Amino acid sequence: MKAKPFVKWVGGKTQLIEQLEALLPADFDQWENVIYIEPFVGGGAMLFYMLQTHPNIKSAIINDINPDLTTCYKVVKEFPNELVESLKEIQKEYYSLKSEESRKNYYLMMRDEFNTKQLNPIRNTTLFFFLNRTCFNGLYRVNKAGLFNVPFGRYETPTICDANTIYADSKLLEKVEILTGDYQETFSHAEGRTLFYFDPPYRPLNNTSSFNDYTKESFNDLAQHRLKEFCDKVEAAGYKFMLSNSDCADMFFDDLYLQYVIDRVWASRSVNSNPNKRGKLQEILVHNYQDTKLNVA
Repeated sequence: MKAKPFVKWVGGKTQLIEQLEALLPADFDQWENVIYIEPFVGGGAMLFYMLQTHPNIKSAIINDINPDLTTCYKVVKEFPNELVESLKEIQKEYYSLKSEESRKNYYLMMRDEFNTKQLNPIRNTTLFFFLNRTCFNGLYRVNKAGLFNVPFGRYETPTICDANTIYADSKLLEKVEILTGDYQETFSHAEGRTLFYFDPPYRPLNNTSSFNDYTKESFNDLAQHRLKEFCDKVEAAGYKFMLSNSDCADMFFDDLYLQYVIDRVWASRSVNSNPNKRGKLQEILVHNYQDTKLNVA
């Protein structure tokens, strides 16, 4: 059983993996004792791929500002058996409900409990998984108070407990250190051969397309500039980085990252209430090295 993301996450990189692999440093597979750092881990698609594909990664550091998400990673890593048993129980309870109204009421009750923010790590992670599987479109969104507010998703028998994935992920996470806080704290973990992969909340393509409500803190243009300054710090220290973001019509990132290499990749738009607006769109990938696997192949 391969490890894979254990939650749905807006902006997940599963469909971009091949393109991201092609844009790694050309000699990446020859690096020894690599440290891999993801300061905005999100759903972890790139993390799980990199750890399973590149055995020269000796350790990884992941970070996110969302404590509910990082608690999930810690529980999956350290308490997979307890988590599986807890998920089996909540799945059994949910499946026993025969009407949509009763399932919705149960969902709202679990959402209210989750929003108390007074739960132990196992229960908090159990409800995080449950809400992720049963809310509308698998979204994670919070309001300005930091409370999860996604409506019920009307699924009758979603897979709430995927034990095989949890056990596979737990094994892989053994070499991963999990941080919660400002992404800049990850810099102190870099040494030797280090690759950073930045996947921050994306800058909206226009004024109506914003979706970065993963936390109650916004990631505005000032935050994008602060991240660029951090990339400069990574560059000055001699480390390599890749960074994903939206391909904005105003060329915001082309100007911001003018000194670096910018490639464009195609991603699938999976979150849009209008099905006619779902499809492929360009994203940018910034990196601070010239030779990639793609251009030396």
